[in-house]
Amino acid sequence: MPAADEAPAILSNEPGSFAHGVLAKRHPALIQQVRDAFPHPPLQHHALDTLLKEISDGAIEPLAPDAHDHARWQTWGQNYFGQSWYDVPFLWAESYFYRKLLAALDYFGPGPWQGIDPFAPFKQAELQSTAVDEELAVLDNLTTQPADTQRTALLHASLWGNRADLGFSITSGTAHTDIVDSHLVADDSALLWDALPAGGAATVHMVADNAGRELIPDLILLDHLLHTGCAQQVVLHVKPHPYYVSDATMMDVIGSLRRLNRAPGYAGEIGKRLWAAMTTGSLAVRAHSFFCAPLPFHAMPDDLAQDLAGATMTILKGDLNYRRLVGDQLWDPISDFGELTAYFPSPVTALRTLKSDVIAGLAAATVSGLEEGGQPWRTSGTHALIQVRH
Repeated sequence: MPAADEAPAILSNEPGSFAHGVLAKRHPALIQQVRDAFPHPPLQHHALDTLLKEISDGAIEPLAPDAHDHARWQTWGQNYFGQSWYDVPFLWAESYFYRKLLAALDYFGPGPWQGIDPFAPFKQAELQSTAVDEELAVLDNLTTQPADTQRTALLHASLWGNRADLGFSITSGTAHTDIVDSHLVADDSALLWDALPAGGAATVHMVADNAGRELIPDLILLDHLLHTGCAQQVVLHVKPHPYYVSDATMMDVIGSLRRLNRAPGYAGEIGKRLWAAMTTGSLAVRAHSFFCAPLPFHAMPDDLAQDLAGATMTILKGDLNYRRLVGDQLWDPISDFGELTAYFPSPVTALRTLKSDVIAGLAAATVSGLEEGGQPWRTSGTHALIQVRH
């Protein structure tokens, strides 16, 4: 991987920047949302107040000495404790905030709040929404479409995440397709399909991002790979515990499978196939602790690297995984994606809706056109990319 000093790490100390807004506005708002979502006892309210004061105008404090992962975070944070949250790398600060939020809520126990996902109400509300019903109903039209149309629709559904209806709307005509394509700043989907031919006995790993409306199309894409013979086995990597607001855990996978299972029509068929695939091992789910670490993927431990090395293709979903893949740094947008990801232990595909500043691997003409538009295309979630490195 190119030397880290070739591009500065993204910090949060520039007012008006995306990173500054996350720390200054999003995190305090999230503390209030979590506070309102549960009948927390006084000690947890006090801990939330303390965390809010720390992130607002205090210095970064280490975890309590009796925290189960205290030693690990002491190593990760040895250069940052005592500093302002805004003056340390954004990737680290954002990750550590969520670790401290779990600590404030006694997630790791012992006690009655141990293992209670503080984001579960938000995830469940989205999963049970009528929007999911509408998106799943459109799947009934899928089997009547040509094979290329099917796989493109499902790939786009997974790509756009909580805008999954863009991908599922496979009967809307060419105008819809043109709109989706015009918002792709990079599209290497042909390379992905070349790597996964039908009957090729591939093993595909997917590193999940969010739960709810984003995880369901991810699971449907994995089913498509299995059902069409593009993959013999698929491995879904999720977070070992709640992380960020809506990151997927094993319980979210189970909830999504149950949601699919009870759906009518073709969605229900997909749910039953996935359920069976779990029981036979052709769909495996793993939750390595590194996926909740504040580190880029080039620092992944050997056991995870060896696991991913067995993949014909690893698909990384979402914005955070992209930041960890190329490094959460201000690269020149035309920096070589292949060079930045050459360290990764398998061929890799990034499926990402753009929601942060980091970007690489774009054509110069594409960057010029986006910049001339005058819109915050890097952070607005209106653009996406499919980037592949064999």
